[in-house]
Amino acid sequence: MFNAYRRLFAAPGTTSFVLAGLVARMPLSMTGIGLITMLSQQRGAYTLAGAVAACFALSIALLAPRISALVDRHGQRKVLPLAAATSASAMFALLACAHWQGPDWLLLLLAALVGSLPSMPAMVRARWTMLYRGTPQLQTAYALEAVLDDLCFIIGPPLSVGLSMVLFPEAGPMAAALLLLGGVTLFVLQRHTEPPVNTHENQVGQSALVRHQSVVRTLALFMLAQGIIVGTIDVAAVAFATQQGQPAMASVVLSFYALGSCVMGLVFGALHLKTPLHRQIVWVGGSVAITAVPLLLASNLTALTLAVLLAGITFGPTITVAMGLVEQQVAASRLTEGMTWLLTGLAMGVALGAAAAGWVTDHLGAQMSFVVALLAGAAMWAWGVQAGRLARGAAPVEPAACMS
Repeated sequence: MFNAYRRLFAAPGTTSFVLAGLVARMPLSMTGIGLITMLSQQRGAYTLAGAVAACFALSIALLAPRISALVDRHGQRKVLPLAAATSASAMFALLACAHWQGPDWLLLLLAALVGSLPSMPAMVRARWTMLYRGTPQLQTAYALEAVLDDLCFIIGPPLSVGLSMVLFPEAGPMAAALLLLGGVTLFVLQRHTEPPVNTHENQVGQSALVRHQSVVRTLALFMLAQGIIVGTIDVAAVAFATQQGQPAMASVVLSFYALGSCVMGLVFGALHLKTPLHRQIVWVGGSVAITAVPLLLASNLTALTLAVLLAGITFGPTITVAMGLVEQQVAASRLTEGMTWLLTGLAMGVALGAAAAGWVTDHLGAQMSFVVALLAGAAMWAWGVQAGRLARGAAPVEPAACMS
C-alpha cells in the first residue's frame, strides 16, 4: 500500500513543497480555536470569543475563494506572500488589542482581516495536479493530501489550545501567524513546481461556482458540517475531561480521533474503489452521521475515547471523496478556486463548531454540546445525498479539457 505513496515523491521537488505546504496550512486549523481559547482566558466567557471566531470564519468564507481565484489568474508566487503578510499583520494587531483590553469592535474588525490567509491545501493540490494530471498517481496524491489535511485539523486545534493554556493566552494564535509566514515563504521559493498561469483560459473561463456551481456549493456545505463536528469535538473533549476531573486526558481523547482518521484515510486512499464518487459521497456522509451518535451517549472518558476513535475513522475518506468529486466537476483553470470552497467550508465549520460547543457548554454542560455534532452529522448526510444527486446529473470535466 505504501509503495503507491512512495512513488509520488519520485518527481523532483515534491518533498519540499509538501513539507512547506504542511507548515503553511497549519494556521487554517489553529486560528479559530486559538482565538476562542485566548479570549475565553482573558475575558472569562465564551460569548465574545465565539463572536470573534465566527467573524474570522465568515471572513475566510468571503476572502479565501477570491484569493484562490487571483492565484489562478496571476500565479502563486505573486499572490500568496501578500495574502499571508496581510493576515499575519492583522493577527499581531489583534493580539496586541486583546492583551491591552482594546474595544470589542476592533477585535471583530481585526479578526476579519486575519481571514485573508490563503488556502494552502488547495495550493499544494494544484501542484500535484500539474505533475500527475491524467494519471493514477493523482488520486493517490489527493488521498495523501486528505491525510495531511486530517493531521492539520486534528493536531492544529489541540496544539493551539495547548500553547495558549501552558504558555500564555496569545501563544496559540501567535504561533499560527508565525507558521503562516514561514511556510508560505518556503513554499513560494520553490518556483519550479509552481503551476503555470494560462492567461487565455483564465480570461474566458468561468468561476468554479458558475460552472457546476450547485455541486461545488453543496459540497462546501457538506464540508462545513464536517468541520462543525471537528470543532465540537475539540471543545467538548476539553470541557468533558475537565468536568471529569482529568483535564490532561483531553489530549489523549483527541489523539485517538487523529489516529482513527489518519489510518483509515491512508487505507481508503489505496483502495481505488470502482464505485462512482457520486455514490461514495452519500456513503461517507451517512457514516459520519451514524458515528456522531455515540458521542452523545458517552458517560465517561473511556467511552468518549472509543466514540471519538469511531468518529475519526470517517474523517479521512470524507475529504478524499469530496475532493475527488470537485476534481471531476471543475475545469483545471479554476481547480484551485473550486477546492478552496470545500476547504473554506471545513475551516468555517471548525470555528463555528467550536463556538457553538462553547456556548452549549456554558449553558447546558459539556456532554450536551455533542448535540451540535449530532445535528451537523444529520445535515452532512442530507447534503451528501444532494451532492451525489447533482453530480450524477452534471457531466464531469473531460481529462482533455483539463490540460493546460
